[in-house]
Amino acid sequence: MKNSREIIALSPIRFGTSGARGLVTDLNAEVCFAYTLAFLHSIAPPPGSRVAVGMDLRPSSPAIAGVCVAAIRYAGFAEDFCGIIPTPALAFYAQEQNIPALMITGSHIPFDRNGIKFYRPDGEITKQDEAAIGDANVTMPEVLPMAALPDANRAAYQGYIERYLQFFAPQQLAGMRLGLYEHSSVARDLLRELLEALGAEVLSIERTDQFVPIDTEAVSAEDTAKARQWAEGFGFDAILSTDGDADRPLLGDQNGQWLRGDIVGILCAQYVGAGAIATPVSSNTAVEKCGRFTVKRTRIGSPYVIEGMQELIGQGYDSVVGFEANGGFLVATALEKEGCRLQPLPTRDAVLPMLALLAMARERRVKLSELPGSLPGRFTASDRLPAFAAEKSRHLLHTLATSDAAVRDLLGDLCGQAAETDQTDGLRISFENEEIVHLRASGNAPELRCYAEAGTQARAEEIVRACLARVRDRADTE
Repeated sequence: MKNSREIIALSPIRFGTSGARGLVTDLNAEVCFAYTLAFLHSIAPPPGSRVAVGMDLRPSSPAIAGVCVAAIRYAGFAEDFCGIIPTPALAFYAQEQNIPALMITGSHIPFDRNGIKFYRPDGEITKQDEAAIGDANVTMPEVLPMAALPDANRAAYQGYIERYLQFFAPQQLAGMRLGLYEHSSVARDLLRELLEALGAEVLSIERTDQFVPIDTEAVSAEDTAKARQWAEGFGFDAILSTDGDADRPLLGDQNGQWLRGDIVGILCAQYVGAGAIATPVSSNTAVEKCGRFTVKRTRIGSPYVIEGMQELIGQGYDSVVGFEANGGFLVATALEKEGCRLQPLPTRDAVLPMLALLAMARERRVKLSELPGSLPGRFTASDRLPAFAAEKSRHLLHTLATSDAAVRDLLGDLCGQAAETDQTDGLRISFENEEIVHLRASGNAPELRCYAEAGTQARAEEIVRACLARVRDRADTE
């Protein structure tokens, strides 16, 4: 008889920086069933426990969710189907109910891919849990049972909204005119309900039934141009959106300029009164330079940020948060502001950072575009080379890490003399002129990502464009 370990080992579906992901054609019923059984076996919830299940708006998500529900029942547990819902809303509900959860989502990656994100009752699974899932030896049924998706339990949806209505003041956003770029974001209805409950006027933009992959770290030129047109045409105070499963924010100012996710993270941390931050090596160094926080740098990916937050808690810090360069914001400890309490949510969240910056702008009586000016003048940019094989990425990074001459050949005339390198995650090169180039392979797709930091936004963008062009040309000639 087949077992989960064999099926997972033979499948190309692997854990990336956030969940098990891959091509929809590889996420077949047998693989999804095996991953679900292995997850439940590895965390061993009490017999008869509920398991929360949610999904995004990808066309493949309902079928995958149905297989996961069937596997949950086969394992002797009961599904708590929360329907189409943001990943952080499902995670918050599971945490409050003290039950495990599975979220069917591919986040920001293209629609021909999907994935499953797993939560223990106390939060995201760890890298050790991922290994345990791969090692689990659970017997598979000879014939996979089927399951129709039940009606959705709306408690998770409502509980997530209440989390914010209890922290932000009534009518906190009154008088603001906001554009909601809905596309296929799973949070599009929830965000409208929440923003209107806080007093804002909300106008919907470009809702579609076709899945749109929005990458908040590498916003497309098309979405950049659209935001400026919307701002000019509608007079918005801000434009809001998220990636597909709403754990990464996309926030634009009154001019239609998208704010960088790590700048949003720093400002959000200030607003909620955090004392310590865990954030990946790819985030803007303004987090240290502003002098407001104790900072723990980590590898890229929420599991590593969560580990960093736990280290900070262990060191005695009592107001600990985390964020990633994509803008996803994590809360490790309960936070209080003016008598209002915010419960922990140690997984990426898109809603809190957007609400925090809107509230900050209102309280300071400034435009959203003015908020980043309160931080040290460090600017970041990022982009990616799609369809760049993992083997090519490994070869490139090894060459650059082991050869100063290779670094000079690729980047010397662009950034000058390299001062130091950091291989915490990929290769991060700091130059004597204080510019930074960071290259790493994506954990979710065959892509090479480039991050740059410089003294101006234009210069950071120039470095990213030039670096990726050089890498692409070099790869084409090898």
